[in-house]
Amino acid sequence: MASKRVLSVMMPIYNEEPTLETIVGHVLDRPEVGELVAVDDGSTDRSWEILQGLAKKDPRLRAFQQAVNGGKGLALRRAITEIRMPFALVQDADLEYDPADYPVLLEPLVSGRADAIYGVRGFAGQTAFSFWFVIGNKAVTLACNVLFDCYISDLETGYKVLRSDLWKRLNLKGSRFDIEPDITARVLRLGYRIHEVPIRYYARSRAEGKKLTWQDGVQALGTLARLRLASDADLFGPEHDQDYHRERQQALAMHHPLKQGR
Repeated sequence: MASKRVLSVMMPIYNEEPTLETIVGHVLDRPEVGELVAVDDGSTDRSWEILQGLAKKDPRLRAFQQAVNGGKGLALRRAITEIRMPFALVQDADLEYDPADYPVLLEPLVSGRADAIYGVRGFAGQTAFSFWFVIGNKAVTLACNVLFDCYISDLETGYKVLRSDLWKRLNLKGSRFDIEPDITARVLRLGYRIHEVPIRYYARSRAEGKKLTWQDGVQALGTLARLRLASDADLFGPEHDQDYHRERQQALAMHHPLKQGR
């Protein structure tokens, strides 16, 4: 697959001192990575200090700092304004998601078959934080499928990979963990199909720094319902270009695997 240096990795960071250097090393080891846009979200530990030191060793790492902690969504929205490669994904700063999965995540994008890829965690065969964590994710995902008449398997996955042009046109508003349903609802409202691929997943415990709680699941349900009912103007603003998305979806339809070479 011809995918050298086509990927922007966006990394929101909040108090990830124990794992930050390790995950950054794995990201920058990947030949697909053209840049790592890391946003420290007002960390109170040594995360920013570590990030600055790593940035001096590899010019692909571009580090930014939020003055105060605003949440994962706010940090991700900052990162989106900085990306420069054709495709971009979200990489958490812990060790739950493995950058070795980048090639399988990128393949449908590079081949022109999809503009939105989700990495699906197979909880049955991998580690999971808890029974209720898995059930909560399934409930939120089911609500999304019902509200948007789609069929996805893992709404809350951290590995969401989109064309950079699409990231920049979503007009995201989520500030904290509501960013996950915010991304999904807007992609679906624009008419894109989400392509799913299996990934590795190594869940961490609350003691190891797990931040997602049941309250975030409740908020996700409210976010999905609100975005389903909102108008296109409210979601995407006055500069919403539906023609761009229509043309992209026509191009995707022409890249059906069975149409190639015929």
